[in-house]
Amino acid sequence: MTVPQPALRIGIACFSTFGGSGVVASEVALSLAARGHRVHVFSDERPSRLGEESDNPVFHAVELQSYPQLKDSPYLLGLTSAIVGVAQREGLDVVHAHYAIPHAISAYLAKQVLRSDAPVVVTTLHGTDITLVGSDPTFLPLTRFSIMASDAVTTPSAWAAEATYRSLDVPRSVSIEVIPNFVDTARFHPASAGSAGPGDRSLAMVHVSNFRPLKRVDDVIRIFAETRQRLPAGMPLGLRLVGDGPERPHIVALVDTLGLREHVLFLGERVDLPTVLRDSDLFLLPSETESFGLAALEALACGVPVVASRVGGIPEVITDGEVGLLAPVGDVSAMASHAARLLTDDRLRAQFSRAARQRADTHFQREPIVARYESLYVRLLAAR
Repeated sequence: MTVPQPALRIGIACFSTFGGSGVVASEVALSLAARGHRVHVFSDERPSRLGEESDNPVFHAVELQSYPQLKDSPYLLGLTSAIVGVAQREGLDVVHAHYAIPHAISAYLAKQVLRSDAPVVVTTLHGTDITLVGSDPTFLPLTRFSIMASDAVTTPSAWAAEATYRSLDVPRSVSIEVIPNFVDTARFHPASAGSAGPGDRSLAMVHVSNFRPLKRVDDVIRIFAETRQRLPAGMPLGLRLVGDGPERPHIVALVDTLGLREHVLFLGERVDLPTVLRDSDLFLLPSETESFGLAALEALACGVPVVASRVGGIPEVITDGEVGLLAPVGDVSAMASHAARLLTDDRLRAQFSRAARQRADTHFQREPIVARYESLYVRLLAAR
């Protein structure tokens, strides 16, 4: 594996919570470390996808002190100080901020403190920092500034790049490079030929998210309920929910109201996700918006077809009619119809399953995509 010489010293700032941006940042960190670079990860807690403590990547918890004068936790400032401290000790070449606020702002502030010794700053926009947080009038000026002050900006989909220009009024003169998310196809793979197939167990649908309103987990439950009604009598079907978040109490109540408790499993965050996906027959992603849909990509890599909203960057990942079926946001009946079609047609589901894995193998392999980040870092450093 070719690594630029000398190896780079890279800082990565990200969220620790269960969500796409933290997962992507963690996977990038692990991959860069495996390629021989020295990687430092900054967050409030160790992201679960980062794994156990190690010498590389090195995790730095952002330490916060409580001061009466500062009513809210000054995380942005604590993160800035953490980046400055590590940069001064380790001589960071790059700080890669995943999500505009607070990470890109902290990286910019750190750069101003470090001045001539500052690393280059790369900002990756993940979606809601464009469409929700970033476009909020309270934060829009800061979000736009952090983008324009970065040395390079990336998004995981062409849709997200265009949304950045449109929603945040970023000038077209600012270059945004589209670098898609990726999947570790060695870890996320289909079940082996000898594993139990759907004929040997109940059929299962699965959803993975951070249980926030944008994910429309209530639609997941309603799609599941209607799909059960569309299946032949006696055909067993269960639903597995992976993740956690603010919508969970509401979702638990909805499951009980619809009388589905014995058919729905709440698995939480810390599960063996590849195994859960491999043991499922269909993945649901009825989100209000998605810049990419990383969880859906991980399902594809496991050979699991996807039923999802036709929105945002999802069509760039899910080719409609080949690896999954798409429907308008909120159209529960259409998604239930798609789900029932795939679950009752073993031949079609097997065809979609093979195509799903092939798409992950062909377009979203880890090494070529991580190499693009690596190449971006090298170009920026050479241009300094």
